[in-house]
Amino acid sequence: MSMEMFQAHGRTVLVIGGLGGLGRGICTGFISAGADVIALDTDSEKETLYRVELDAMESQLSVICADATTPEAYELCLEHVASRGSWIDTVVVCATPPQFTKAIEDYDWDYHQQMTEVFLKIPYLATRALLPAMKEHSFGRIINITSEVFEMSEPHSSAYVAGKGAQIGWTRSMAKELAPFGITVNHVAPGFIPVERHQDLPQEVFDDYLATVPANRFGTPADIGSACVYFASAEAGFVTGQTLIVNGGRSPH
Repeated sequence: MSMEMFQAHGRTVLVIGGLGGLGRGICTGFISAGADVIALDTDSEKETLYRVELDAMESQLSVICADATTPEAYELCLEHVASRGSWIDTVVVCATPPQFTKAIEDYDWDYHQQMTEVFLKIPYLATRALLPAMKEHSFGRIINITSEVFEMSEPHSSAYVAGKGAQIGWTRSMAKELAPFGITVNHVAPGFIPVERHQDLPQEVFDDYLATVPANRFGTPADIGSACVYFASAEAGFVTGQTLIVNGGRSPH
């Protein structure tokens, strides 16, 4: 097997939500594969920490702080790559809103709308903005980070699961619509991967989940980054409309 497989040299990748825990792992995976990466995020305070983590690879990372639910965010991204004489060939949607576990009686509709705003509107806006260049080059990779919860039918997370279901349905439809143009659309579905936003959860939450994972460990952001690099690769050009569930064998099928 060639050591050059699954490389991304000369590629430009946009990671939406790229400064969060999973997002950083995805960015780092693509940087390690040789790509130039743009992290689009709203939280500029995380940028300094991430650049320290990247160390010598930081020259491959650009950060744009903007609201990914607005068209203006993608205008900034397109202006940035145009100034460098490049184009965005891959987008990974990893943005997520705050999540709460509640019974249906305790959810309000605004919370449901927030799920849709992030999980459906962001892929829609990003694809609309990046599609002309992808079609022009007859190449593109669109990767949505969804979740195992859709397959597992998680209770007390109905709004979140519904939002992810909408994202998965959109991905499958786009996969068929864009396949004739050399553009693949897939999703990576992580299990529960502890990152900084989970630090205040009770220990029993971690213990109870880990007890259900056949691989006997938690996944890491790097595991998700590797899955995304695969979907973005030239070698995965005939793979589209698929879900890669990364949860250590916990899925029912």
